[in-house]
Amino acid sequence: MIPEDLKDCAEAAAIEAWDPSSLAGGRIDAGQASLEIPPEKIVAVCRFLRVERKFNRLSAVTVVDWYPAEPRFEVVYLLHSLERSLRLRLKCRLPGLDPEIDSVTGVWPAANWHEREAFDLFGVRFRHHPDLRRILMPEDWTGHLLRKDYPIAGYRYPIQNE
Repeated sequence: MIPEDLKDCAEAAAIEAWDPSSLAGGRIDAGQASLEIPPEKIVAVCRFLRVERKFNRLSAVTVVDWYPAEPRFEVVYLLHSLERSLRLRLKCRLPGLDPEIDSVTGVWPAANWHEREAFDLFGVRFRHHPDLRRILMPEDWTGHLLRKDYPIAGYRYPIQNE
């Protein structure tokens, strides 16, 4: 069932009509729809939005860490329909322990680098990613820098007492 503040959102209505179990909630933020998608449905919803709703550009994939809350992580997909001059935000919530979600590189190849960055900085694993490895930090780096519980001084190079 579409939340009240999404009643006028054509994209939410289209997803609801296509597969009601693919829309877990959402709202309008600053004039832009934010739709909550169950993680197991993200690839199918993205494919539907690309093919049927003409969202031909993936602007970004990022992560929000809501530590200490559970589910801890929120993977955010920023979509853009150039043809329709429309933007849409998708969100999937993931647990703090072993956060995993399917890769959308099969829908938008540009997701490759965005997902690698999210993996490197937050530790979210993207199943079926063609080359999931660190993109900013060395391969042997310990931890994920943008997690809220990452120590300020890091794990690798502790601050030396003078």
